[in-house]
Order: sequence, then C-alpha cells, then structure tokens
Amino acid sequence: MADPRGFINVPERELPPRRPVPIRLMDWKEVYEQGDQAVLKRQAGRCMDCGVAFCHHGCPLGNLIPEWNDLTWRGEGRQAIERLHATNNFPEFTGKLCPAPCESSCVLGINQPPVTIKQVEASIIEQAWQNGWVEPAPPERLTGKTVAVVGSGPAGLAAAQQLTRVGHTVAVFERDDRIGGLLRYGIPDFKMEKRHLDARLTQMQAEGTRFRAGVEIGRDITWDELRRRYDAVVIATGAPVPRDLPIPGRDALGIHYAMEYLTQSNHVQAGDTVADQITAEGKHVVVLGGGDTGADCIGTAHRQGALSVTNLAIGVQPPAERPEHQPWPVQPTLFEVQSAHEEGGERMFLASTVEFLTNEVGEVRALRVAETEYVDGRRIPKAGTEREIPADLVLLALGFTGVERSTLDEQLSLPLDERGSVARGADYTTSESGVFVAGDAGRGASLIVWAIAEGRAVAAQVDTFLQGETLLPAPVTAHDRPLAAAPF
Repeated sequence: MADPRGFINVPERELPPRRPVPIRLMDWKEVYEQGDQAVLKRQAGRCMDCGVAFCHHGCPLGNLIPEWNDLTWRGEGRQAIERLHATNNFPEFTGKLCPAPCESSCVLGINQPPVTIKQVEASIIEQAWQNGWVEPAPPERLTGKTVAVVGSGPAGLAAAQQLTRVGHTVAVFERDDRIGGLLRYGIPDFKMEKRHLDARLTQMQAEGTRFRAGVEIGRDITWDELRRRYDAVVIATGAPVPRDLPIPGRDALGIHYAMEYLTQSNHVQAGDTVADQITAEGKHVVVLGGGDTGADCIGTAHRQGALSVTNLAIGVQPPAERPEHQPWPVQPTLFEVQSAHEEGGERMFLASTVEFLTNEVGEVRALRVAETEYVDGRRIPKAGTEREIPADLVLLALGFTGVERSTLDEQLSLPLDERGSVARGADYTTSESGVFVAGDAGRGASLIVWAIAEGRAVAAQVDTFLQGETLLPAPVTAHDRPLAAAPF
C-alpha cells in the first residue's frame, strides 16, 4: 500500500492552484497550474488501500485507484499509467472533466477530506505523455470484420479503440468537421485544451482506427447503407436535443441554446471564422441552468467581455457539506464553486423565469423572474415576487432530452425509451440485429466516465457478436446506474 501513516500525517487535502483570475481571463488556456510532484506524492500517500475500496464502486470504470495511488507515491510513473490504462482509455479526459464520484465514495471521506483521486489521475497521464509512455497498441492480426461507430464523443472513441485493438477494422463517423464530439466543440479550452484530444486521436490513428469527419449518417449515408457496408454498427451520437423553456417571449432575438453558443466559441478558438457569431461581448448575459454546461457558458462569457453575467437556477442552493440524508458512500448534491464561478457574476437560486421581455425590434431586453415555491411537489413561481433582470443575451443550459430521432425513426425505426434515448437491452443491443447503442444515446445525458465505461462495455458485446467470444473486459451493463444521492 501507499504510506501506512499517510492519511494520519497528512490529513489535509491539497489541490494545484488555479491561475489568477485577471490573468486567465485574458486567454483560453486551462485554469490549473502545473501540479507540484511533491504535493501529488503526499496526496497519493493518503490513500488507505482499503480492504473494500469503495472508490472502485464509485467509479463506473472500476479504476484500480489504490494501486496507482501506491505507484504514484513510490514514484513508479510508468507502472502507474499501465494500471490506469488497464481500465480507462482516456484518463486525460476524465482527469479534467469527470466530477469524480470516486472521491465521494473514498473511505477516508467518512471523517476526513477524501484523497485527491482526480488530480492524481490527471498527473499520471500528464507525466506519461511527457515521457513518451503513451504508445500505439495496434492489433497483432486483423479479424476481417468491420465496425462502424457513429459519433466521436468519449463513448464512440472508447468503443472504437477497444475494437480496433482486437483486430476489427473500425471507422468512426462524425458529422462535424473535426473528430471529438462534445470533447471538441462542447468543452471550452479553459477546461481542457484540445491538444489532449488531438494527441489521443493521433495514437488511435496509428493503431488503425479510421476517422470520417464531415459525414452525417442518415443523410450523407443512409443507415441501411451503413448496415450493409459494416458487420456491426455502434450508435454513440449522444443526447444532444436541448431542453427548451416555452414561456412568453421565447421567440425573442438573443435567446440561444447553450451548446449553440459553446460550439461557435470553440470553432473560433480553433481558428475558424463563424459568421454572425453569438458573443457576450458588451452584453448583460443571463445563463439559465446551474450545471456544468451553465458554468461553461459563464466562463466563456467572461472571456468574451460580458458586461455582467447572472446565473439562475430554479431549485434551492445545495449545501456546502454532505447532508445527513445523503450519507457516505453515495454521491451527494453539494454547492460547487467551479473555476468559472470564481471569475465573477452572480448566482441566484430559487429563481423561476416567468417571461422574456423584448424591445421594440423584438430583441430580448430583460427577464421577468419570481421566487420559486414548492406546491404539491411542483416548483412554481411565487405570486407577488416578480422582478426584472436586464439581459441582452440569454443562454439556455437546462439539460438535454434525448437523441435526435428524425433519421433514426425514418430509416431504422428504433424505439425510444421514456427518457428519449434509444431503447436497448442490458447487452447494448437494439431491436435491429447488429446495431448497438452506448453512451448518452442509450442512457441519457450523463457523465463522461459513464460514456467511456459504456464504450468499453459495448465493444466487448460487439466483439462477442462478431467472433462468438471476447477477451475484452465488460465492466458495466446497460442497466447499471450510479449510486444516486438518495436516502437509504
């Protein structure tokens, strides 16, 4: 194990510092400074190597966390990345973007701050890239079987890499002009610079995975044509349909979905020219929705030079510490201060938007909001509490409602479940033989760590379908759910 007295001698939790706000608002680089190896070693040494490591349960990938914590503490970086890669294809993504349910399940967290698992993970892969330890792993032989993966987000990429490595010929189709899905155009650079994605794609190409950007299945190639060309198809298109807010004034100019806004910003950061770009420069910005996507909008608006940024959430402000009805090891709902929140703006909870108000030319000029009250379990605006908030730009970050279904309905007739996701069995199969679904397209909008876990798992099912058996690990089934924050 790591230092037997580590969590006793080092009870505090240490994280790398974030760059000063005035400096980081001048660029789009990642907010965290390079971690101090001595600090990382101390933090890895706090791991207790529990007899029953609940961090394994908290992580959908089943990461071997105590093992690579111990190797980090011992300075065995190459062995640490081997143990990390044994369960996670892309630790550079999860180390920066995952909310770390493993830390909520850390046994040390019962009476001390949990181990900084996410930061140790990020440091392991960063060191591995710097030392050239991340190398292509091409298959020893080809099977002659072909697989089409539709969608190049984390689920699609994980499935593609696993299937390529066992010898199948895999093509990844992406309708955008570059590979990466939400990793490319949904995540701002200040959370994850695209060099991490590009480096991993280079590795996958060297292994034999083929990428087909700018091809929309259902339009450029029909689903029937795809099925005829390939022995198996994996749908990993995500759940991109945004949740709307159909209230009076919704058709006003200046109201946009968050992903439309973020995608345009990422295109610009990639050097593209975006006609009529949605920008926050010189505007009063209101972001509706208190989740990660809303925080990404806040950080982007600050960097674009917004006059003000207001974030509205309809629900109550979560507590700062784990509440009694969400005991360890469930993942609690806590008040989170992300890097974007540090950079300015105002956060308001129990705020219900009643109406969008417009000027004489139909542009949004303000929101009429009211306090939220709970009546019979419903959240409704409280009468007599209405007030106006100035707004030149409104961004809807209210979550997602499922897959884009037009061509799926027309060409595949795949049934959807109650969440608007493609219906599937526990083995990721759909109602069409040889067609599988993984990631958000099958489970609904979820965490990146679940997407990678499902990508790995669906690859094992596809391999079994093609060859009758598989040596690939299948860590989760399609019916697995995270240990939710709920009373026992």
